[in-house]
Amino acid sequence: MRAAALLLVLLALAGCGGTVQVEPPVPQGPAVAACGKLATLLPQTLDGEPRGTSTPESPYVAVWGDGVIALRCGVPRPARMAPTDQLQEIGGVGWFPDPEKPALFTAVTDSAYVEVTVGGEHTAAEVLSDLSKAVGQISPQAGGSGGPADSTLFYTLNAP
Repeated sequence: MRAAALLLVLLALAGCGGTVQVEPPVPQGPAVAACGKLATLLPQTLDGEPRGTSTPESPYVAVWGDGVIALRCGVPRPARMAPTDQLQEIGGVGWFPDPEKPALFTAVTDSAYVEVTVGGEHTAAEVLSDLSKAVGQISPQAGGSGGPADSTLFYTLNAP
């Protein structure tokens, strides 16, 4: 299912115009409230791209531009992520870069996993920095390291 959703996002990244088709996740437990809150905090413009629309419509999906940047909140824990993996901390949020899909990143919070695909000419660090402002507000654990914005940290991945 995750592979199918990524394929749909990548098709959007390849230049499909109009409404972008993205498979919405089905958050469980505390992720439902966290993702609902995140939906209200996301920016209308991200790295110069205006907020777009996706189909089917879902409060758990956001796209910018023609799908060149896509976010899905409430996804399952990434299959490739081990409890001892390093996360890149950006803006107080730990991000897991998928080792096999360089455009795919997953934020790890204590209440939800947030998957972001960054394509086109966009720089992932800039996009994730802007998104970290919103993602950092959905759980108290995600926003409080106090360390430098782009340091590499080890996290104990006991999140959802």
